[in-house]
Amino acid sequence: MNIFLWVLQILLALHTAIGAVWKFSNSEQSIPSLNRLPHGVWLALSGVELLCSLGLVLAYFAPLGILAPIAAGVIAAEMLLFCGLHFYSRAKGYGQVIYWLGVAVIAGFIAYARFLLYPL
Repeated sequence: MNIFLWVLQILLALHTAIGAVWKFSNSEQSIPSLNRLPHGVWLALSGVELLCSLGLVLAYFAPLGILAPIAAGVIAAEMLLFCGLHFYSRAKGYGQVIYWLGVAVIAGFIAYARFLLYPL
């Protein structure tokens, strides 16, 4: 189970880092349901995502083990925030919501497992 969690953590870290780089190079206007976010918040979220992806990987080192559940929890919260903004904006289509919920479930599972089941 520990190896499975590490694989999930590394994949989530890569996914989050790629998303952060994408946010730096694209505007929030490119996603209609997120265009209510101010540009500064959009850029701050990409910085938070980079820190979270770093925290997921740095959790390998013993004193930094608490970073994994914290980082995964922040990623899950961000994905749920995106879902809420999508519903608030009443944008059409739910493909993005399903994607964000999927990432939130994976991140939530990592946070739960690393905090309670298999702490580092």
